[in-house]
Amino acid sequence: MSTTAGLRQRQPSPPAGQVEKNQILREAEEAELTEGQKFIVPNFTVKQLLDAIPAHCFHRSALHSSLYVVQDFIALGLLAYGAYHIDPFLAKYNLAPAAYHAIRVSLYSAYVFAAGLFGTGVWVIAHEAGHQGYSSSKAINNTVGWFLHSALLVPYHSWRISHGRHHAATGHLTRDEVFVPVTRKERGVPAMKEEAEIRGLNVSEERQSELAELLEDAPLAVLFNLFVRQLVGWPAYLAVNASGQKHYPKWTNHFSPSSIIFKASHFAQIVWSDIGVVITLAALGYWTYMRGFREVLVIYILPYLFVNNWLVLITYLQHTDPHLPHYSSNTWTFPRGALATIDRTFMGPIGAYVLHGICETHVAHHISSKIPHYNAWEATEALKKFLGPHYHYSNDNMLLACYRAYRDCVYVEENQDIVFYRNARGVAQKVAVDENGNISDSGIDMTESK
Repeated sequence: MSTTAGLRQRQPSPPAGQVEKNQILREAEEAELTEGQKFIVPNFTVKQLLDAIPAHCFHRSALHSSLYVVQDFIALGLLAYGAYHIDPFLAKYNLAPAAYHAIRVSLYSAYVFAAGLFGTGVWVIAHEAGHQGYSSSKAINNTVGWFLHSALLVPYHSWRISHGRHHAATGHLTRDEVFVPVTRKERGVPAMKEEAEIRGLNVSEERQSELAELLEDAPLAVLFNLFVRQLVGWPAYLAVNASGQKHYPKWTNHFSPSSIIFKASHFAQIVWSDIGVVITLAALGYWTYMRGFREVLVIYILPYLFVNNWLVLITYLQHTDPHLPHYSSNTWTFPRGALATIDRTFMGPIGAYVLHGICETHVAHHISSKIPHYNAWEATEALKKFLGPHYHYSNDNMLLACYRAYRDCVYVEENQDIVFYRNARGVAQKVAVDENGNISDSGIDMTESK
């Protein structure tokens, strides 16, 4: 017998219960959460949230709001004037062909980009009118909103109604209207193999690799999918309910009065919204007939596509982040849903002044959507102080944040009361805990005895 074999034979066996103890210790270690992984479920009332906002922030002024509309259209008019004079301006100079075309493309691109931003600002004002935040007059709000949204090919009342439903059920897994999380089953993720997958923490490397092989996209595939979504995501939502509730009928849309989104009493409003879109399309057709498609493409269509791009980017990132929860009907409340949003910074002063703070003050907007944008800044500062860790904010570059959100927000678990997005490796970044620090995802206090 070899010396090694003899030593192996004489090695004492572990004392009784040691194997079991080691397993319990491993489970206890895995159950420990870092502060960064804990999401304390908020328990505010609507009154508490509203009381935190100074009273004067709720004041709406038609004159004050109208000044921003005038500002945006002056900017758009000046940009269009400049675009019409690009070719005459360049014709004054004897430029080499390569330089001429490079400068021409650059100037037209600058116009399209800037006009898209100011067009998004107009969209934000129309959206505010739909929330009755433009003025204290419902007639003024709906008139302004209909004209502005129709000019951007948005069916005003139709979207106003569905967007109101979104605000009434933000973060609700089965009632929210847009950017509804895809579940494990809908995404085609295999059934759980490990207990760690329940919370999405401490998932084994072997299991992560197995899931990643099935779900993870190559960076180029992610970029392509994002390009398609940014290009057609907004009209696709209006036309075929893309990113909406999966249990809605197949042909759910914002143009049919019989759509499940609407009530029978909404019929005239939906038709009037459709008429607004048709009038704009007719005007674009007449413009094309009189002046040619190229002019319409450059002056209207390309900036319009940029408006759609910014709109999808902004709204996606307001509600999609691995740190934001979604709630089942058992745990959802209006305050929890309103706080399941995140404020971000959009291109420094551009977001503040050109987009009227739609990114920077979104949490306040969900707490009270009638607060006009020019008062939402002060409301946001007050809420920051009141909410503390329950206020969500990110100053990450929004383009990079969009890529990361698409990569890290792949699916959520089913049959749980508070869920967070998992990435393609099945890993979550947050776990819901109550105010005492007890794990409370799935609606179950894991510290309770079974």
